[in-house]
Amino acid sequence: MEAVLARMRALDERLPPQDGVAVFNRVYLTVTETLHRRIECGGFPAPRRAQTLSVRFAERYLTAVEAERAPACWRPLFQYRRHPGVRPLQHALAGINAHIGHDLAVAVVSTCRALDCAPAALEADFDRVGDTLVSLEERIREDLMPGPDLLEVADPLTHLVGSWSLERARAGAWASARLLWTLRRSPELAEEFRVSLDAGVGLVGRCLLTPTGLKPRCDPLRDPSGPLR
Repeated sequence: MEAVLARMRALDERLPPQDGVAVFNRVYLTVTETLHRRIECGGFPAPRRAQTLSVRFAERYLTAVEAERAPACWRPLFQYRRHPGVRPLQHALAGINAHIGHDLAVAVVSTCRALDCAPAALEADFDRVGDTLVSLEERIREDLMPGPDLLEVADPLTHLVGSWSLERARAGAWASARLLWTLRRSPELAEEFRVSLDAGVGLVGRCLLTPTGLKPRCDPLRDPSGPLR
């Protein structure tokens, strides 16, 4: 965990504050630090399983950031990371969508292979990791949502935010992980399904990054006095 946290902190220092990947990275760094504290404090009954899952999950994102050609689920965020009409909340949600929708399922299977267990053995840890993400989602939306003077009911951002659900994405990731595990003895079918999942999640991410035409006035996550730092 310390190694992946160090890599995320290095990205936080290196990337410009308004870069869309930097916005997601700060959100994910907060999530990973929270998970690390909960694992260290005994919040998970099987800490080795929880840590292995958390690390393999984080490594999917870090590998995508460093890759010459990122997986399809991450490409929209990387392509629109500096678009002036895309707001920080959209960048954060697009990153969470990519990471939960595709990476989490792959990380579950990778963890099962590493620990020689079936997904059912990881379900409790999966749920606890998911609970941590859900508990932070509301705070993330509050911190990155424009104020009431900027956001009206008719604002496209209102529709975009309401159209995506972390709970549904988490449920889909678990179903995908179980299917990938079932297909493990048919590698070609498993990869075909993973590629299809990757592309579908990327399409959702592209929709989440639809430019709204308004620039954010500030970035609360970059403010050290903000609630997430």
